[in-house]
Amino acid sequence: MGNEKLKDIRVKIDEIDRELMTLFKRRMELSEDVAIIKRDNNISLIDPAREAQVIDAAVAITGEEMKGETIALVRSLMGLSKSWQRKVLYNENAEYFFPDPQPPVTENVTVAYQGVPGAWGEQAAMQLFSNVPFDALETFEDVFIAVKDKKAAYGVIPIENSRTGGIGEVYDLLRKYGCFIVGQTWVSIQQCLMGLPGTKLEDVREVFSHPQGFLQCRDFLRGRSWDLTACRNTSVGAAMVAEKQNKRYAAIGSKRAAQLNGLTVLAPNIASDEHNKTRFIVIANAPEYDETCDTVSVIFRTAHKSGALCDVLFPLMAEGVNMKRLESRPVADEKYIFFCDLAGNINDGNVHEALRQASACCGYLEVLGCYHDQTEQR
Repeated sequence: MGNEKLKDIRVKIDEIDRELMTLFKRRMELSEDVAIIKRDNNISLIDPAREAQVIDAAVAITGEEMKGETIALVRSLMGLSKSWQRKVLYNENAEYFFPDPQPPVTENVTVAYQGVPGAWGEQAAMQLFSNVPFDALETFEDVFIAVKDKKAAYGVIPIENSRTGGIGEVYDLLRKYGCFIVGQTWVSIQQCLMGLPGTKLEDVREVFSHPQGFLQCRDFLRGRSWDLTACRNTSVGAAMVAEKQNKRYAAIGSKRAAQLNGLTVLAPNIASDEHNKTRFIVIANAPEYDETCDTVSVIFRTAHKSGALCDVLFPLMAEGVNMKRLESRPVADEKYIFFCDLAGNINDGNVHEALRQASACCGYLEVLGCYHDQTEQR
């Protein structure tokens, strides 16, 4: 009995959906007519007052109980209408600006990373490059400057951790220096506690590490009355322990850092998440991509108002582009910068069209790179 009733209801829903799609098609055709009139009379496609009237009228029909759902539906319809209008009006100007790819650098290649030997940045560089010299620099910004000034062909920089999230400073530096992402890799972060040979846990009073190292090992550190001293890199912390030659000091970092500094692992695998890993990107002065690349990274800015982000994301949905990741950073004047990873290639027709439409919905959109999600060693 229940199945028959459900079947009857679904038949009615299907009938309503057919009516809705017929009306939706008609609405989009009328939107096209509106767009042509606005173009011919030099009228902006965006009319906030008219949009507010449409929303108020819809809510008056459905009632306060369904107000939120009604607003979401009407805004979706208006967002798709504006997208369709832009497609109709500006289809002849379909080029979306992104520099042509340059061939990978193969001669006199130097790769810069932040930290010292034994740092996770060195591990990422070793996964990505073979038989090239590495340049260990003090800060993330030093790496960007080295690439921008062509003192290094490539830079390897961490951009997010699976447990602690994105690294805001790196997002800001991508904007500041205009470098392109040309590859990436994931490094398994097996943090350990290290100290001088013969050190016991009860001897430790102070621990050195990068702030991310402390965050990733918070469960291990909880309840221990140790002073936690931040340093610019986990391997720097290991070097500080080796230099002090005192068993009261320990560091959190990689086993390689312990080996390079003559330290002993006091406690292995202390990260709170056993699957802890960090994503490292490769930056260069010019984009490097071909038809096999499968990831596109973009940056865009929206106003700080309800629905602004949805307006940018509607074209992605309409073109069937999968968003793999979205990260936000606040900027001045109550606006936000968003960093987004998309599945696809910059030259795919649907990606190209989605980005062109999305760029028209926000104040600023820039492609940061097109590259392989799992970049092979060069």
